[in-house]
Amino acid sequence: MGNKIIRFIFFGNYFVGLLAVALTLEATQQLRLPYNSLNYFLLLFLAPTIYYTYAYNRVSTKPSATNPRNQWYFVHKKFINWSQGILFTICMLLAINLLYQNFNNFLKLPASYWIAILIIVIAGGLYYGLLPKSFLKFNLRSTGWLKAFVIGFVWACCANVLPLIMLKIETGIGYHDSVLWTWLFIKNWMFCTVNAIIFDIKDYPTDSNKHLRTFVVRYGLRRTIFNILIPLLIIGLISLGIFTYFKGFGFPQVFFNVLPFMLTIYVAYSMHRRKNILYYLMVIDGLILFKAICGIIGMQFVL
Repeated sequence: MGNKIIRFIFFGNYFVGLLAVALTLEATQQLRLPYNSLNYFLLLFLAPTIYYTYAYNRVSTKPSATNPRNQWYFVHKKFINWSQGILFTICMLLAINLLYQNFNNFLKLPASYWIAILIIVIAGGLYYGLLPKSFLKFNLRSTGWLKAFVIGFVWACCANVLPLIMLKIETGIGYHDSVLWTWLFIKNWMFCTVNAIIFDIKDYPTDSNKHLRTFVVRYGLRRTIFNILIPLLIIGLISLGIFTYFKGFGFPQVFFNVLPFMLTIYVAYSMHRRKNILYYLMVIDGLILFKAICGIIGMQFVL
């Protein structure tokens, strides 16, 4: 029973929705901004859940003896289609309600905000090739090494751009500390990019057969870990140290912000041995949740 619940949460991408909410709460705390509405947070939870489930469901047309997630999607295809319809309906109702309550503010939204929204939507659509080929044939997954940075970019936008846009829409409040915002955006971008590179280790055999030149396919597992992942994380730690020095952060803030990087270095080092799919979904993606929790805790020590 417990195993079924775990598969439902992680294979059904509900954990992904939780990650989106957690990263947004962390960014809101770190930027010291008011919280967005419950309507927005529900929408934020549902949208990535529906998005990832749709993306996986559309390619899981045949059962695979070596891919437990593919098997789960094939076995539960009717339930997934049914639940997707319900979740999508709820999502649309929430979006319509958000639009109805803030229609005038939507109309007053500056052009730069609309450009940001357009970039996020296009990047998310291109990654899984969800946009119609008649519109644009380019698929960011086919670029191999670039896809990890695109994933990190979309998640950083989810945490650091969308909340500001929605805050502007719902309250009219803007944010003006561009230095802090830029650093937090880059930190989220690089952390989620490293997470995506680690996750690519799971797809190494498939990506290699498809000639998809990810970091792992191009450089091999060991070189990816020691020459790419760990150096990127160390650079992240150094930049964190420099930033916290100039911002005058205290020891508790620094400590809790360093913890996710240290744990990710340990996990990256341990990846020289292959793991099962649930390990990646629970532990690798769990690093993002751990980072968000540490960021929120660290902010409790700010005077």
